[in-house]
Amino acid sequence: MTKKNKVIPVFDEAIIETHCHLDYLDEDELPETLEKCKQYGVDKIITIAVSPDNLVKVRNLAEQNEVIWGTQGIHPHEAEKYTDAVGVEIEEGIKGDRILAVGEIGLDYFYDHADRQIQRTVFEKQLQIACDNNMPVVIHSREADDDMLAILQEYAPSLTRKGVIHSFTSGINLAEKCLEMGFYLGFNGIVTFNKADNVRDALEITPVEQVLLETDAPYLTPMPFRGRTNAPYYLPCIAQFVADQKQMPVNELIIKTRKNAEALFWGQ
Repeated sequence: MTKKNKVIPVFDEAIIETHCHLDYLDEDELPETLEKCKQYGVDKIITIAVSPDNLVKVRNLAEQNEVIWGTQGIHPHEAEKYTDAVGVEIEEGIKGDRILAVGEIGLDYFYDHADRQIQRTVFEKQLQIACDNNMPVVIHSREADDDMLAILQEYAPSLTRKGVIHSFTSGINLAEKCLEMGFYLGFNGIVTFNKADNVRDALEITPVEQVLLETDAPYLTPMPFRGRTNAPYYLPCIAQFVADQKQMPVNELIIKTRKNAEALFWGQ
C-alpha cells in the first residue's frame, strides 16, 4: 500500500477507545486529536493511569471533557513507587463519576523495571482495591503468564466485575483461562503486525462477546500507519482488521465490542 493510499476508514457505528494515554500528548495536541476522533467515529475514550505522577492528570482529563473517561492505578513498571498513600489516592480517585476502573495494573517480567516480588505485591493490593470497591480492572501482562494466572485465579472470584487483559500478547493457555474466568481480552495495533501470529491466534479463540478494541496510543500504531505516533482515531483500522479476522461485517463487530465495553466499564 502506497503512502498516498493510506486512509482511515469511517463506519456507520461509533467506536469506543478502551485504552490510551492522552496525557502523553502535548497539551496543544489534545483538541486536534479529539476533533479527529469525532471525524472518524470514536465517540468515547478511556485514558489510562499508570503512575503516581499521572493519577491526577487522568482525573482532570476525564472531568474536563465529556468524551473522556479515566482509570486509576499503578503500572508494574512503576510498582516501586507504590505507597500506602498512593493506594489511598487510588481508592479515593475511583469514586469519581468519570473514573471507570482500577488500572493499569499487573506484571511485566519482560522489562523488569521493578522487582518482581514488589510487582506481585502491588498488583495484589490494587486487585484488592478493585474487589473492595466493586470495580473492574485493566491488566497489563507481559512474560508473566504463570504468576498472572495464579494471582487472577485467587482474586477473580471476588472481582465481581472482572476486567480486561489489555494489549493481549500472552500465551494461549492464559487466554483460555482468563476467558473462562470471565475476563475480556483487549486487541490493538499489534494484531495487525506481520509477526504477531500469536496475537491473532489468541483473537481466533476469543469469542467476539469478550473482545475489546483499543489503541494503547501513543504506542503500537496499526498497519498501514506504523511508524507514526499512534492516536485513538486509528481505532477504525483495528476494527476493520479484527472484523476481517473474525470473518464478520465490521459494523457488526463494532456494535458487539461497544456492548462489551459498555458492560465492563459502565455496567450497562
